[in-house]
Amino acid sequence: MSRIGRKPIAVPAGVNVDLDSNVITIKGPKGTLSRELHKDMNVSYEANVITVERPSDNKLHRSLHGTTRSVVNNMVVGVTDGYIKNLELVGVGYRASKSGDKLVLNVGYSHPVEFVPESGIEFEVPAQNKIIVKGIDKELVGATAAKIRSVREPEPYKGKGIKYDNERILRKEGKAGKKK
Repeated sequence: MSRIGRKPIAVPAGVNVDLDSNVITIKGPKGTLSRELHKDMNVSYEANVITVERPSDNKLHRSLHGTTRSVVNNMVVGVTDGYIKNLELVGVGYRASKSGDKLVLNVGYSHPVEFVPESGIEFEVPAQNKIIVKGIDKELVGATAAKIRSVREPEPYKGKGIKYDNERILRKEGKAGKKK
């Protein structure tokens, strides 16, 4: 059995779960998430606990078991607490700002780069070199943060670019001078 897949998911008070064949909808204080799960996975909701079971031990069902449980758990956590990704801008003159709900990045290009948030995503700029991406969908928050980071990925010589706040950049030594 999958160690992760067999763990039950506790549903906190104030969260409603709707199961309609293989579509699960979870409503909580922060919003609503809905997702279509694989048709073979058996998801049940009883007494504020969600359990995921697999029909057989074949390779596909084993691989889907833990994944399905993690996806449903991420939905429950998202509608109760939400998800946050912190980004940091490193470089002279690199800065971020908010214009309405758009994110505007000045990262060394001849023009500013603008990001319009998708529905369910929110940007915060507490300082010129810090960006906070918030939302209830873990996948969407991570994908948006990765898209922002890809505008100017950190380079290994000076470390300039947009990086996650907990990311360590492996630094390379510069050109060695000519020895006489």
